Amino acid sequence: MAKKSVQLDANGHRKFGIRDSLAYAAGDLGCNMSFALKGTMAIFWTQFMRMDLWYSLLLIIVQVWDAINDPMIGSIVDADRHQYKRNKFLQYIWVGSLGLIVGGACCFLPFPNAPTWAKAIIFIAGYVVWDAFYTVANVPYGSLLSLISSEPADRASLSAWRSVGSLVGNMLPMVMLPFLIYDAQNNLVGERVFLVALVMGFFGFLCFQFMIRNTVIRVDLDTRLNEDTPKFNIVKAMGNFLKNRPAIGATIAAMGMFLGMQGASTAVVVLFQSYFHNVQISGLISMFSMIPILFFTPLARKMVVRFGKKELATVGAICSLIASAAMLILPITPDGKGIVIYVVCQLINSLGMGIYSTVSWAMMGDAIDYNEWKIGSREEGTVYALHSFFRKLTQGVGPALALVIMVALGYVGANEGNQIPEVARNMRYLVPALYTFSALLQYVGLGLIYNLDKKTLAQMEQELAQRHAK
Repeated sequence: MAKKSVQLDANGHRKFGIRDSLAYAAGDLGCNMSFALKGTMAIFWTQFMRMDLWYSLLLIIVQVWDAINDPMIGSIVDADRHQYKRNKFLQYIWVGSLGLIVGGACCFLPFPNAPTWAKAIIFIAGYVVWDAFYTVANVPYGSLLSLISSEPADRASLSAWRSVGSLVGNMLPMVMLPFLIYDAQNNLVGERVFLVALVMGFFGFLCFQFMIRNTVIRVDLDTRLNEDTPKFNIVKAMGNFLKNRPAIGATIAAMGMFLGMQGASTAVVVLFQSYFHNVQISGLISMFSMIPILFFTPLARKMVVRFGKKELATVGAICSLIASAAMLILPITPDGKGIVIYVVCQLINSLGMGIYSTVSWAMMGDAIDYNEWKIGSREEGTVYALHSFFRKLTQGVGPALALVIMVALGYVGANEGNQIPEVARNMRYLVPALYTFSALLQYVGLGLIYNLDKKTLAQMEQELAQRHAK
């Protein structure tokens, strides 16, 4: 039987299609098989390992490693001029994905009876190992979007499908973990988390391999080092990032989004443990609230072409702000009626975040192009690494600060899923308060700082195309 012919573009590459989008989605699915466990980390280290405020302090300390790790890996990728069999970004992703098989599990070594100093070492060592491999895989993966295609519609498709990969990567653990790691009394069974993390790490590795084998680099920039190639300057590259207004705006918006998703994650678990008294359904409700994202994703490409990325994302931030404020004000009682109100508000909040998340990576791809347009240099790895660093800073410091607030409001890890009624009520207001602040940050980043609207983006693309044609 004759093989089906592959359509090629003018440069001899396979034409962009659904295969590229699915492969890119698989990459974020692989990332989230490891990263989704971070939402369980605070519960594991406070309720099972009995660290409470020690965990908040340790989580802030390891962000120092993040401060070194992300820009360092990004600059290494940018400065690397070696010729690999396929592409340097794919090579780094392969190495990172291999380490993530065990990297995530290192954060959940179950030794609850160890002395406090030993627990601190276990946490810091495990987090450093996980974070190093995660960055080696994730920073080059994010940088790939601007190299798979230069077409705005293609980038919108990649960004939307990446959101699908992220969504599935979050939904699978979100739904399954509560049934696997909690007992009938809503208490965490810590030993199970380590085993589940190993399985998820191996599944993530398989997802990365699918992505690597099906990714085509179409924007093939020359990375060979010659006499005319200036040496990479990381200090200058970081300074350029601070001048990159779209990158700053998108980064602030992403920090806002993850403050809501990660910062509120521990409080949400306690809300369902002690206020609604049913932690098992928390994953199902969170999955249900993500349904609007699934409906919006297939429309993202056409809507971007018609309205523009910045315009759509700003509308999404406004939707989230309205829904979060309503969740704070409306009477959410600890019964079926209260859960229904909570779910409806979360549906609207999720739609808003979903609109932004489906175009967020395309917006960062445009920000990388903006770096070249206004500053004259392409620094994919550094721009994405600094963006990733601030995202991860929020993902680490956000939950730590939220936990400090929770403790101030009476939360005691040793009480596990049986917090006193006053603490349960406090969680009912803390969760929507965190979501509201999150949505406000998204609006500031997207509506007030990010300046690549549809018209400006078209001008940038035209001028860059003319520059490349010379």
